[in-house]
Amino acid sequence: MRPPAEAARAAVRALPRAGTDPGRPAVICDSGETLTHGELADRVSRLAGELRRRGLNVGDVVAILSENSPAYLEMTWACRLAGLYHVTLNTGFRADEIAHILADSGARALLASANLPVHAELTAALAPGILHRLLRGTAHPLWEDYEEVLAAAPHFVSDTGLEGDLLQYSSGTTGRPKGIRRPLRPAPRSAAEDMFALLVGLIGVQEDSVYLCPAPLYHSAPIIWTMTALRVGATVVLSTKFDPRRTLELIEEHRVTHGQFVPTMFTRMLRLPEADRLGSDLSSLRGVVHAAAPCPVGVKRAMMDWWGPIIHEYWSSSEGAGFTFIGPDEWLAHPGSVGRSLLGALHILDEDGRDLPAGEPGLIWAEGVDFEYLNDPAKDSETTSREGWRTVGDIGRLDEDGYLYLTDRSSFMIISGGVNIYPQEAENVLAVHPLVQDVAVVGLPDADLGEVAVAVVQPVDPGAAGPDLAAELADWCAGSLARYKCPRRVLFTEELPRSDTGKLFKHRLRDTLLREGGA
Repeated sequence: MRPPAEAARAAVRALPRAGTDPGRPAVICDSGETLTHGELADRVSRLAGELRRRGLNVGDVVAILSENSPAYLEMTWACRLAGLYHVTLNTGFRADEIAHILADSGARALLASANLPVHAELTAALAPGILHRLLRGTAHPLWEDYEEVLAAAPHFVSDTGLEGDLLQYSSGTTGRPKGIRRPLRPAPRSAAEDMFALLVGLIGVQEDSVYLCPAPLYHSAPIIWTMTALRVGATVVLSTKFDPRRTLELIEEHRVTHGQFVPTMFTRMLRLPEADRLGSDLSSLRGVVHAAAPCPVGVKRAMMDWWGPIIHEYWSSSEGAGFTFIGPDEWLAHPGSVGRSLLGALHILDEDGRDLPAGEPGLIWAEGVDFEYLNDPAKDSETTSREGWRTVGDIGRLDEDGYLYLTDRSSFMIISGGVNIYPQEAENVLAVHPLVQDVAVVGLPDADLGEVAVAVVQPVDPGAAGPDLAAELADWCAGSLARYKCPRRVLFTEELPRSDTGKLFKHRLRDTLLREGGA
């Protein structure tokens, strides 16, 4: 295959593999859709040109509502090429939740998939700020056909030195989603100058890599890491939805070398029958990374025993307030740590803003962070220290060597009888019990102690739920933690409310328990 047309040269500069090896697969989706690097650059150039032709200028906002697909990545790359912010919408949101984000972000264009029925509800009355609606898939009278528009679109002609960026909305685990906007940065002259290329390079991703993305692209880490893998020239294998057995099949089928996961994915793969796990050829794997939620030490050790010492970890947030990284060998020497800071210095402060000594848990603050919460100066103020440091509410401690250990989110801390309890400690212990599929620990009101810790467990076998298993889990926890840190009660559920990236909606869980009389 020839390189893409000369008219697509701006896209080829951003995605250089399109110029050197245009026929190499860029995106292979488990839906059967594929794009080569040459095709990707051509489509990116056309969409960027069309968005600019319609009057969208540098810093304007485009919203994307789609399931995982190769087109998703051409949409985000087109925005980046044209210096536009792209908002990636959670596919599980209702129409009114999407409308809030469209209005709050100031989005002017909406690119959507007809596979998501909610698109039909996003009328001009509900989303009046949207001037351009492009729909991929089944035709709709109120939408323009995405493929027809793309076929007639002009190629993008570079007119800015800035590159577009993700305008991410927080997942809403602690309230209504808030926009997180960073200043646009100059477009790198090569992949090597991209700061995120350095990030994926930490696990060894390079142009001959095959990178697996098993998570929804509407979350910040999957879209950033996957776009960067394409920039450095790798092939991306994309899952439409995570399935533990199918994930092992994709690794074997496509000889996947790298990928990003979350701890609940590890847990679900570990729960597969032994024949599925040990019968899969995973020898192509060179390095994987996990983040998004704390990983119990026992779960990570089990994954290391299975996949080998190739599992890396980082801690950050959608805001980018701090970034730590730890390789497998470091982790084995510092089990439970999420690594040392690679960006700016971290500080552990008490409630009065005083530095805490090594080993003492407190609120984590990060230096050198440049972002703002969109349309929410009060939120900016409350998460900014007098020194200009930023926090997202995580609790942790630093050891003498500067390694960070997460304790919990500040809003999840339980105060029982005047004693602080961090639920994550008990969650980490209970998560590795062989009869536990998933677990959360929350604080519920108590007349005597103010709050008590309650474990909500999704058992591997729903039929095992009951007093005997509750007693067994209580004893299991007490075998590893001080009794006051262990849940006073154990409740059972069919499934815990989690996002597709494994983040637990703990406020939602607690509210449900209170409504149902769980206290």
